[in-house]
Amino acid sequence: MLAACTMLLGVLLGALFGAPAAANAAVALPAPVSCAGCWHPALNTSWQWQLSSVPAEPFLDVAMYDVDGFNATAATVQRLHATKSGRKVVCYISAGSYEDWRPDAGSFPASVLGKALDGWAGERWLDIRQYGGTLGQIMRARLDMCRSKGFDAVEFDNVDGYTNKTGFPLTADDQLRYNAWLANEAHARGLSGGLKNDNEQIPQLLPYFDWALNEQCWEFSECTTAQNGDYGLDQFVKAGKAVFNVEYNLATSKFCTKANAQNFNSLKKRLELDAYRVACR
Repeated sequence: MLAACTMLLGVLLGALFGAPAAANAAVALPAPVSCAGCWHPALNTSWQWQLSSVPAEPFLDVAMYDVDGFNATAATVQRLHATKSGRKVVCYISAGSYEDWRPDAGSFPASVLGKALDGWAGERWLDIRQYGGTLGQIMRARLDMCRSKGFDAVEFDNVDGYTNKTGFPLTADDQLRYNAWLANEAHARGLSGGLKNDNEQIPQLLPYFDWALNEQCWEFSECTTAQNGDYGLDQFVKAGKAVFNVEYNLATSKFCTKANAQNFNSLKKRLELDAYRVACR
């Protein structure tokens, strides 16, 4: 009787708060789109992450630049390629937030616009459940832009909305579907895809993404499976996929030795992500 009452209570709470009906049920995801010709970075890959300004020559002698996909021109991408053999260029786009200064901002329907992102003026969370409609068309157009400018890969920002107060009842399953869809759309265009943060879903999303980019995992002790239990960025490394990590607040003495031991490509950066950079290796 007690078990039956407990089960009934769980069903009622699930109906009320949007909890999944079966906690252990795996969400059905599409098969990963293969991309043999996509960039698969070596575990040890030097890089620069510069979003608040467009990099100018002379460029750093690094193997990868991650830059703003809208602000960087095709000519900039071409020069980044031309000035170092084998250099790859990553196209930064926000896939989980609306940014009111982007040229396509007027394309977003009101129904997908949620709460403001705390601390980021002009940004609002997106209802990622609507990727089958106009939202998906916008993201496809952004990926087409990245490809047309000659980028090699895509960094999808704000793809952990389900852990934030977005204004929508987003679930972990919603996020998994959306993120897998993004990776597949990138691969369909010959673009390598990076998983940004969203560490808790690494086990499910690892087959879809070619590398990972993380902010502040050492500061918050969430880098490895040893710290988290069943997920960690070390799972990417074990799969032969590179991890790019940035810390803003920690001194390099507090994370570089640990990062190098995990074979992470870690940097010390300022939050504005300008040209300032201190590499751990």
